[in-house]
Amino acid sequence: MLAGSVTGVAAAALPGCGGGGSNGASVLPFPATGTGGTSPTNSPASAPPAAPGATSQKISSFTISVLPDTQFYPRYASEKMGELYQKLYAGIDPKYDNPFKTQTQWIAQNASQLKMPFTIHLGDIVDQSWYYKAEGSTPWSATTDLVGNGQIGNGQVTKEWELASQAMQVLEAAKCPYSICAGNHDVGAIGSDMQWGPDWGVGVTGFANNDGYQDGGSHRVGLFEPYLQVFPADRAKRQATFGGRHASGFHEYHVFEAEGNKFLVLSMSWRASDDAIAWANQVIQANKTIPVILVNHQLVGIGSDGRTAADTAYSNYMWDKLIKDNDQIFMAVSGHYHGSCIGTKKNSRGNDVHLMVVDYQMAYMGGNGLMRMFEFDLTNKKIVASSFSPWVPLKPAATLNEFDAAWLSDSNQSFTLDMDFAQRFSAFNPGFSVPAGSMDGSLTDAAKKLILTNYSQPPQKAAALPSGPDDYPKVDNTLAHWRFFNATAAEGDLFPYQPGQQIQDVSAGGKNPVSVNTWAGQSGDLVWSKSHHPLSAAPGSLRFLNATKTRFTYFTTDQASTLNVETFPKGYTIEAFVYIDPGFDATKNGWMGILYRLGARSNLPGFASDDGDCALMFAFSNLMEFQWEVAPVNQATNLTCWSGGVSAGQWLHVAIVNDPAASYATTMYVEGAPVLRNNTNMQGIQFVAPTQQLAIGCGQWAGNMSTGFLGSIGEMRIVGVPLTADKWLTARAS
Repeated sequence: MLAGSVTGVAAAALPGCGGGGSNGASVLPFPATGTGGTSPTNSPASAPPAAPGATSQKISSFTISVLPDTQFYPRYASEKMGELYQKLYAGIDPKYDNPFKTQTQWIAQNASQLKMPFTIHLGDIVDQSWYYKAEGSTPWSATTDLVGNGQIGNGQVTKEWELASQAMQVLEAAKCPYSICAGNHDVGAIGSDMQWGPDWGVGVTGFANNDGYQDGGSHRVGLFEPYLQVFPADRAKRQATFGGRHASGFHEYHVFEAEGNKFLVLSMSWRASDDAIAWANQVIQANKTIPVILVNHQLVGIGSDGRTAADTAYSNYMWDKLIKDNDQIFMAVSGHYHGSCIGTKKNSRGNDVHLMVVDYQMAYMGGNGLMRMFEFDLTNKKIVASSFSPWVPLKPAATLNEFDAAWLSDSNQSFTLDMDFAQRFSAFNPGFSVPAGSMDGSLTDAAKKLILTNYSQPPQKAAALPSGPDDYPKVDNTLAHWRFFNATAAEGDLFPYQPGQQIQDVSAGGKNPVSVNTWAGQSGDLVWSKSHHPLSAAPGSLRFLNATKTRFTYFTTDQASTLNVETFPKGYTIEAFVYIDPGFDATKNGWMGILYRLGARSNLPGFASDDGDCALMFAFSNLMEFQWEVAPVNQATNLTCWSGGVSAGQWLHVAIVNDPAASYATTMYVEGAPVLRNNTNMQGIQFVAPTQQLAIGCGQWAGNMSTGFLGSIGEMRIVGVPLTADKWLTARAS
C-alpha cells in the first residue's frame, strides 16, 4: 500500500507553471481511462483520494522532472523511419502516439499538484540532426504553434525536429519552464568531416579541449545547426526562468523559485568550449547565493555493468574547470551514456557533489517513455529520485508485455540521497530557509499513484529451467546447431588448439560442423567454461579471450557446407547465447563479429564497389548494441535490425526471426524482448560465392578478417523457418 496522500498539493501552484492546462493553454488532458489498466472510472492524471483518517507530518517539498535522451522518440515517430510508434500502437489515442509527446503532456498536466517548477532536458533531443533540411523542417518562431493548430493530436507533424519541437511546446503552452541543451546528435551535419567527434568516454585518458569539436570549434565552423533554428535564444527568452545564453547559443541558465528559495539550472550542451566554461563560471559568480544544478549532455560515464558511475576524461576536465571549486554546484545530471548511475565526489571545500547519469534510449522501445523525477524534501533532508514512464500505462492493454514497466524499482533507478540543504548551502547562502510544510505526504508517492492508478503491471512469464542437456525443443528445418561446451572439461581447460578442430553440428544429420581457425590467434584464446545462460540446456560454453581487431581465433563452416549458399526462402530463426566480456573496450572490440557470411557484398550485383561489408553480419557495435545486417535476395541494398545497448558481464539470448508471412519482417529479440529498430522486406540472404564460408567469432571487411569476439558463446542454432518463442532454445522440450 502506498503511503501518503496528495491532499493540498494542487493548492500550492508555483509561479510560471500551470498544471493540467488550468491557465487556458492548449494542453490536452490525459484520457479518462488508462488503456493499459483495469479500472474504467478514474483518470491516471487525477489525484487519488486521501485515505480516511490519514495523518502525516507536514512536508516542505518540490520536484523537478528530467527528460533523458529523447532521440529515438522523434526519429521512430517520423515519416522517414516509418512512424513505428504509431503503427506498433495503432490503438493508442493519437494525442499520445509517441513517448516524448506523452512525457511533456504528463508534466504539464501534473506540474501544479506535484509542485514541479522546472523541467530539465539532457540533450540528444533528436537522433538525426541532418534531416532538418532534407525533411523541409521549418524554424521555430513565435507564431509556430504546433500545439494550438491541432498538430498535437492528428499526426500532421511527422518530421523529427518538428516532433521534438511540438513535444516541448506543450510545456511552453502550460507555462512550465524548462532548460534545453544540444547533445552530440543535435549538432553538426552529415556533410562535415565528422558529425559528432570523440565522446571522451570511459577509459579515454588525457583531454585537451582544443580539437575543434566544441561549440564554435573548427570542425563545426560554418555548419548549419538545426538546434539553433528550432531552439533559438528568442524561444528560451519567453520562459519566466530564463537567465541567459552563451554567445554560441548552445548553453543557457535558468533560475527558478521553490519553497521560498531560488535554484539555478546551468545547462551545458555537448562539448562546451573553454570560453563557454568561463561563461558558466561567470554565471555562478554573478549568482553567488544560489544553489546550482549542473546539466551536461555528456559528463560522467557508466561502467560495463550499466549501473556503476565511472570518471571519463571529459568529466575530469569539467570537474577541474567548473565543478570542484564552485561549491554552489551540489548535483550534476547528464545523459549520453546508456543506463543509470550515481556517484558522489568531494569538492575543494569537502562537500558532496552528486553526479548522476540518466539515459534510457537503449531500453525497450527506445526508452519506453521512461523519465526521472527528483523530489527535494527540505523537511526530511533528502532528495528522492524516481524513474517511471507515463507512456506505458496509456498503451493499449493488448500490446503490453512483461518488458513494459511503468515504475522502476532497482537501486540505480529509484533511490534516496541524504541532503541537509541548509547545512550544505550554508557557506554561500546562510539564509537558505526550510519553510513550514504545507503537504500531508510525499510527492514521490503522489507521482507513483498518478502513474499506477488504473494500471496493472503485465505478469512476468515464469521461465522453466532445463532439467538436463537435452531439455530443449528439437524443431524441423534445423540447418545447424552448435553447442560450444565440453561436459568432460574442467573450468579453464584449453580448447584443443589445432587448425581444423571441430565443434559438431548436433542437428539431425549433423552436416555442418565448424572448424577452428588459428592463423590470427594464439594458444590460450579458447577456454572451456561451466558458465552458461540459465535457460540454455547446454551446461557450459566456450570463452573467446584476448580478442582485438588484430588478434582473434574463430570458427568457420566447411567450404562445401550447404549453409554457405543457403538463401532462406522460407524465412529463418537465428539464435545465440552470448556473454560479453566485462573487459569489452569499444576501441579494441567495437564491431566484433558473432556470425558473418564471408565475402565482400561489393561483389554482389548492384552494390557499390567500395562497400567492403559482408552480406550477413551479426555483430556487436562500439555502442554495445547487437547488429543484424543482411543483403536480401530481392534487392541490391543492405537492411539492418539493431538492439538497444546492453551491459557486459551477463548472459544474453538473442533471436533473429524472419517471417515471410509478415512481409518478410525481421524481428530481433534480446532476452525475449522485441527491439524497436527492426525491418521489413528482408527477403532471404544473398551470398557472394559458394566457397565463402560462415564465420563464428570474428568479422570481416573488404576481404580481411578483423575484430574477434571477446566473451563466451554457449549455443548457436540456425533454422530455415520462423519460430515462435515456445520453440526457441530458451523453451523446454515439452
